[in-house]
Order: sequence, then C-alpha cells, then structure tokens
Amino acid sequence: MKGMTASLIPPSLEDVEALALAAREALPAPYRAAARAVALRVEDFAPDGILDALGLEDPFELTGLYEGIPLTEKSVMDQPDRPDTIWLFRRPILDEWAGRGTVALDELVAHVLVHELAHHFGWSDADIARIDRWWE
Repeated sequence: MKGMTASLIPPSLEDVEALALAAREALPAPYRAAARAVALRVEDFAPDGILDALGLEDPFELTGLYEGIPLTEKSVMDQPDRPDTIWLFRRPILDEWAGRGTVALDELVAHVLVHELAHHFGWSDADIARIDRWWE
C-alpha cells in the first residue's frame, strides 16, 4: 500500500525543475552553454500578470514561457533590468502529460524547455513549428 500511495503523488515543483535541469545538461555543448545563461523558474501556474499580458484566461493553456530579449535582438547597448528567464508551469505540464498518456514526463518537460530556448535563440513559433511536429 505504501508504494501505491507514493506513486499517486504528483511530481513536485522541485521534481519538474530537476527534469528541466537534466534536459538542459543533455543539450549539445554550444546550446548548453547558452542555456545555462538563462534563468529557470518553475511555478504551478503563470502569474496573473503574464496571463493578462498574453490575453489568456485559462492558466492551463500555458506550459512555458520565454521572458527576455532573444539573442538575435540583443545589443551591447541593452541595459537589462532582469535576466532572461524560462518559466515552466508545472500544473499545465502535468495536465498535458496526463492527457497525452503516451509521452514520458521527462520528454515533455524537455520539449517545453527546448521550445522556450528556441525563442531565446530568436526563433518564432512559426520557425519552431516548421521543424518540430510535436504538437500535431
């Protein structure tokens, strides 16, 4: 019974962060170095301010977000007020994971992380969609 109860406990914020950090460390060296320069935040849901800015009413619609200036747009003249950050939202990720039923959680977390890193590298959603058919 004890083992069964433990398996019913959803992964914690720390568990999701550990999966994201492992995915970051598994990136090829040139990408890994750039990814390490981006802050990582894992929260249950996006803060209301982020949802409002994106025009989203349902917090389950957002699994991750890149917040910062893409490398393709950075200038030495920029005076950043905070570090570039990738946000991962645990509850929407877990909801999608449960809904898919065929994807391992570490694969889904890695996918969301890499998608947000692509924005850091300056790729648009359309650029990402052309090479990543994950969401189909």
